[in-house]
Amino acid sequence: MLQWQDIDTVLLDMDGTLLDLHFDNHFWLEHLPKRYSQIHNLSEESVRENLKRQYAKLQGQLKWYCFDYWAKELNLDIVELKREVSHLIQIRQSTPEFLTALRKAGKQVILLTNSHPDGMTLKFEKTQLHDYFDRLISTHEYGYSKESLELWQAVQADLKFDKARTLFVDDSLPILHKAQEFGIQHLVAIKNPDSQQASREIKEFEAIEDYWQMIKALEELG
Repeated sequence: MLQWQDIDTVLLDMDGTLLDLHFDNHFWLEHLPKRYSQIHNLSEESVRENLKRQYAKLQGQLKWYCFDYWAKELNLDIVELKREVSHLIQIRQSTPEFLTALRKAGKQVILLTNSHPDGMTLKFEKTQLHDYFDRLISTHEYGYSKESLELWQAVQADLKFDKARTLFVDDSLPILHKAQEFGIQHLVAIKNPDSQQASREIKEFEAIEDYWQMIKALEELG
């Protein structure tokens, strides 16, 4: 269990951690291939397979998350296509209560996401989550993704947080391992980032399905 008295700074991922990852999975795996095939008069199945190969090649790189890259590569307006399915943007259960409890407990609350800034803007329009944070950070500001040690070094130099007194929550195990390698002391994984998929069994990190236990512990601090 987390010892909240030992935590000053809380770094939170966005997609799959605070928001349901179903929106992103549906967009990249279903909606984008469908719309690309319609616009370019191609087989949807062939487009889907080609995109999957491109995704795999770029996995973990900042390009993978970059709307500008994909807009140029595919000759499509990624933001407008995302707006077509923006009704799927949903806040994960207990997220607002968790963020409120963190603020009441006096923690520094930082959003740290690989999301492109345009994607952040779209999601904040739908959720208003930005109001809960002391700072909003897209890794595009630094030129590295969270899968890179250079990103962690840059963020720590910028924020001056104490690695021993920092909590990081994310749904990506490779990213959590990189944060661990960097020296972040407190790490939590999300078991069920996509509400349409089954929860995962995670053994290497403390893992949760919702924030209710954390909320209770934070409230007891007061």
